[in-house]
Amino acid sequence: MHNWFECKVKYEKSAGDGKIVSVSENYLVDALSFTEAEARIIKEMKPFISGEFTVSNIKRARISELFPNENGDKWYRCKVFFVSLDEEKGVEKRTGVAMMVQASNVKEAWDGLQEGMKGSLADYEVASITETLIMDVYTYDSETSTELQN
Repeated sequence: MHNWFECKVKYEKSAGDGKIVSVSENYLVDALSFTEAEARIIKEMKPFISGEFTVSNIKRARISELFPNENGDKWYRCKVFFVSLDEEKGVEKRTGVAMMVQASNVKEAWDGLQEGMKGSLADYEVASITETLIMDVYTYDSETSTELQN
């Protein structure tokens, strides 16, 4: 089971016209704790950001599945309801979960979600697909985890 954390990183960069602008970007990190999430995002950002940067916010993200697609450039949050029948009461029970899909547009996100859910035996309904501000996702890597502990 993955523990996802959404990390917000703030730094300054030069814009196209030469001005220095403050930028805030969101990243998704798979970590065991808030402390590990902060250490991992700092390690991942160092090669890409020249100068100082701060991790301004870390919050837990409740995501049950992640469907990456190397051709996609955006991350979409999909709200999915699993539908089951409560046999005692004779009513449908709907359990909502969030899933992330990497795609270039909403149509590709829909197709990626359908492809990812293809092997599922449960009935489900897609309630929404929303573009997020997530720039990149860093999954758990045992090698990186070992480096952070040392």
